[in-house]
Amino acid sequence: MPVDSMYHDGMRRLQDIRETRSIADRLSQVTVRAAFTEEDRAFIQRCAMFFVATADADGHPDCSYKGGLPGFVRVLDDRTLAIPDYDGNGMYRTWGNVLVNPNVGLLFLDFEQPQRLRINGTAQLREDDPLRADFPGSVFIVRVTPAHIFPNCPRYIHKMQLVEHSVYAPRPDHTPPVPAWKTFDSFRDYLPARDRPQGKQE
Repeated sequence: MPVDSMYHDGMRRLQDIRETRSIADRLSQVTVRAAFTEEDRAFIQRCAMFFVATADADGHPDCSYKGGLPGFVRVLDDRTLAIPDYDGNGMYRTWGNVLVNPNVGLLFLDFEQPQRLRINGTAQLREDDPLRADFPGSVFIVRVTPAHIFPNCPRYIHKMQLVEHSVYAPRPDHTPPVPAWKTFDSFRDYLPARDRPQGKQE
């Protein structure tokens, strides 16, 4: 991986202030890749959550948590990652950004066996993706093509234990409960018709 494609001038300025340009270049040469390995696939597909950073057309950033059951993010091949979009609050800040700026940054974390993996690349969102049939509850499928895949030192990851998976996480033969906020007076009359209680349809 050419180191020049990893670092812009702002990064270089801080590296030079802290005298880390040499180790930064070495890390890029040794750890950064543009294709998923089998180890990457196994790690990603055991994760029940990740964080995604996006930006709008003017560069204003947004960061979001995405969760599901392990395996809900799938490595399709060495250059493609598939992410299902599940029902949320309807704001579409993350995937709406992708429609105007396809650049994304993903962070996968394991808090029980401290490990993390970063993926920077571009994303495409499709409602008619044939993979939707493989992801019960999905609304769209987002496919990510990586530019940079690289692990980070896990030393600052706090060790935590998963107590249980969310009952709202989509899975085969399971109907998630209605989230409480959709029943609040402040919101329920503004929901799309499909989400309104019986008798509230218009």
